[in-house]
Order: sequence, then structure tokens, then C-alpha cells
Amino acid sequence: MPMVVGVIVRRIKDKVYAQTGKYTVNLNDKVILETEHGTEFGVVCEKEKNMQPSKDVYIGKILRIATENDLKRLVNNENKNAQARVTVSKKVQEHKLDMKLTCVQYTFDRTKLFIYYTSETRVDFRELIKDLAHTLKTRIQMVQIGVRDESKIVGGVGVCGKQLCCQIFLKDFSSVTIDMAKDQDLSLNTSKLSGLCGRLMCCLAYEYDNYVCFKNKHPKVGETVITPNGKGKVVSVDCIKETFNVELSENNIKTFKASQIKKA
Repeated sequence: MPMVVGVIVRRIKDKVYAQTGKYTVNLNDKVILETEHGTEFGVVCEKEKNMQPSKDVYIGKILRIATENDLKRLVNNENKNAQARVTVSKKVQEHKLDMKLTCVQYTFDRTKLFIYYTSETRVDFRELIKDLAHTLKTRIQMVQIGVRDESKIVGGVGVCGKQLCCQIFLKDFSSVTIDMAKDQDLSLNTSKLSGLCGRLMCCLAYEYDNYVCFKNKHPKVGETVITPNGKGKVVSVDCIKETFNVELSENNIKTFKASQIKKA
């Protein structure tokens, strides 16, 4: 089995696998690799491991560790990307297509241009591809993405004041539901629970399992419990602090740790 590493390529942050060959590479190393789409620039994101070749996973090859000249070419490619975006945007308008451009990016060797876009409807872009291939003299690949992927590419700052998780470290999008917010006793106002993409924030899933586990093991709101001060009714639960507010009598509410109470 060949030794491979995981490599992030392009702004969409696709992960591909590539044989290391004679090269010793570490996490975050910048490399030039051969992929099914041509020669690309990437950043190592997964440590070296053995992988069995299969029809489902294409395994590329590390061509070299990125050099100073490679990094200069990368900067030049960014200028080419910007120029290509202007051309693509103009052609989309000419063909009157209902689509929103997110990102236009060449492979490292500029033999292929990826066009990432969002659209609420199916888009027939066959004539657009012919036009662009003739104008830009390169292969064109249209990639329709979702709004969450759009935020991942474009980036931004979340309501927490930090850079978007999907842009920094999230590799895959997990399912997020309104029930997760409900189980965490959050306001069910979707406008406050939505990220820049307009979908429920990914971070709603981060602590969800802890909330479910805690609530399954301990008394729920409304249940009668026994405390060091006698019996009372649970009026609220703080899963993070692992405390319970218990009403012992009218207008007499006290806070107890989870270890201090038990079901009546």
C-alpha cells in the first residue's frame, strides 16, 4: 500500500490524497502535487498513512515541496483568477443565467478553471462553457455549491466575533436542526440562530451531545427532587455549570449542584 497524505486544495478546501514518494512532508507544508485535474498547489492537512488504492478515491502524487518560485506563481495565479472572474461574470450576464458567482480559480498549472457558483434552480451552462473555453483558452469546470460552502470560501466573522468555523477548521458540515437549539434551552428565533450563510449555525452541534447526556442522567424541569434542604421542584437547569435551581417553597429558590440532588 502506498504512503499518502491528505492535502487541501483550492479555496473550496477540497481534501485529496497524494503519495509522498521520496518526500518527507509534515502538517501545514505547502506542496505541489499531481491530481486528477492537473498540477495543483496544496497544504498538507493529514499525516502520512497507508492507503489501499480504490476506484472511489483518486490518489495523486507529491511533485515537490513548494519553492519560492512556486509561491510567486501562486500570487500571479491570483491575479489571473481576478481577471478570469471579470470575464466569467460578463459572460454569465450575456447568457442571462440565473446563478451567483462565488469563486473563480485556476489550477496551479492553469490548465483548468474551476467556477464555483450558487443557484436555486438548475442551470444550463453548456453554451457558457463553450464561450468561456474559446475566450480563456482553458478547460472549464462548473461546480454548483450550497450556501454553507459559499460562506466557507468567502469567509467572514460570526456573531461570536471570530472568523467562521467553516473557514478555519471544519472539514465537513454536520446536520444541524432546530431541535438542537431547543434541547439547549436557546431562543428559537431562527434569525438569531443563523450564521452568515442563512442556515443554522454549525456551533449548535458542538455541545449538543453533552446537553443530551446530562439531561438524560438528571432530573428534568418540573420534577420533584430531594435536596439537602428538603424536597423541591426543579425550575431550571444549567447544563454547563451542572447546577439546578430548585423551588423549595413559594418564592424560595436555591441553587444546587447535580451531586447534591436526586429524584424523589
